[in-house]
Amino acid sequence: MRGPGRWWRRKTTPEKVETYTRWSFHSFAMVELATVGLTVAPVGARLGGLLLLMVAAHSAVCLVTVSRALDWTRGRRPQPVRLLWTVAAVTIAVTATAFGIVEHGPDGESVEGAAGGAVGVALIVGVGIIALGIRQRRHVFAVVGGFAAGAWIVQVAGGSPADTAFLTAAMVLMGGGLIAFTAVISVWLLNIVYELDEARETRTRLAVAEERLRFGRDLHDVMGRNLAVIALKSELAVQLAQRGKPEAVAQMVEVQRLAHESQREVREVVRGYREADLATELAGAQGVLAAAGIDCTVSGATAAGLPVAVQSALGWVVREAATNVLRHGDARRCAVRLRVVEGCVVLSVENDGVVTEAENGLSGASSSSGSSASSGSSASSGSSASSGSGLAGLRERLAEIGGTLEAGPAERGLFRLTAEIPLPSPAAPSGPAAPSGTASVAAVRSVSEVTP
Repeated sequence: MRGPGRWWRRKTTPEKVETYTRWSFHSFAMVELATVGLTVAPVGARLGGLLLLMVAAHSAVCLVTVSRALDWTRGRRPQPVRLLWTVAAVTIAVTATAFGIVEHGPDGESVEGAAGGAVGVALIVGVGIIALGIRQRRHVFAVVGGFAAGAWIVQVAGGSPADTAFLTAAMVLMGGGLIAFTAVISVWLLNIVYELDEARETRTRLAVAEERLRFGRDLHDVMGRNLAVIALKSELAVQLAQRGKPEAVAQMVEVQRLAHESQREVREVVRGYREADLATELAGAQGVLAAAGIDCTVSGATAAGLPVAVQSALGWVVREAATNVLRHGDARRCAVRLRVVEGCVVLSVENDGVVTEAENGLSGASSSSGSSASSGSSASSGSSASSGSGLAGLRERLAEIGGTLEAGPAERGLFRLTAEIPLPSPAAPSGPAAPSGTASVAAVRSVSEVTP
């Protein structure tokens, strides 16, 4: 069922920050209209309606300028220079109209207060909105100072007392400067959030690229020497066979042995046959997630004393879970718990930041039989089921030692991955578990090899 906050939960963290910034400055324009609308009644129907209409036009221009200016800061649009000049022109028009009402409108402190409020709000909001579309800090200072000086000059030229003119200029300087400072800081923070998100994505891609390079080096080390020896021995066997020498058979037997050995070594590299130490994997995953800004806690029993096969299988589970927390969803918290319950080892990884299939408008549910939700801790269910990578590869690996894997949404906004492996009886030998499937080595091993 789609909740009212579905559109918000589907946004990434930078998009949420951008939406918050955008609507914060939109609210300034709306507050301007509401403030003038509540205080314009004493001015009269005709003059008050004119002033309210101009303030409404000023608010509308400010709303459009906010959207265009924030799009410009993100590189989606050109700088809205014409809109900035329009905001300045409409701000000056509202100010002139308000001063004209004070000079030629009905007398009374309420009228002067309403007109002064309109002047102050329009100038302050106008300066802050214009600051959103300016990149140079000195230009922002010039705009704030220019509007404050202009307000002082207009009031002095209109015959207002010096103290009143100074008070208006100081109000514009402080209020406009505060909103302009808020605009500059908001744009700076927004850009930093986007840059951090891009850096996180780049780090993930670099980790995968590093793993590919390591995988290529391993293949070169394994195959380079053996293929060179096979080529030499094959050439020697051909020459011996052409001369009718019986030693050619021995050379071909050696070639056959090298070929089988190379095949075995390649399988070890591709399948990641090296044993994974669970304690090392837990520490590595915790460090990588912490470096990505995700609060990761590890609790429960220690990995010491567990059979080698169990540690290796659970190490792969930790690698896959941590990789998917980094690459999917928008997690802020991840909890890893290791327990020994009734002769079984249970490893659970729980994280928030889930975007379920229902929230994405898709059908299907996650279960332990192979279909997983697209969330902060799950790979794509289609790819996992078809290619044998990700969660499907982990299920195959655990099944060989009698283990099970369950993955799916646990509570609202949470995703839980649970691996359960029975401990062997004391009389039973505990040898290393043979790997199976075509688990994606580049996606899984990258987590344990990236240092924070």
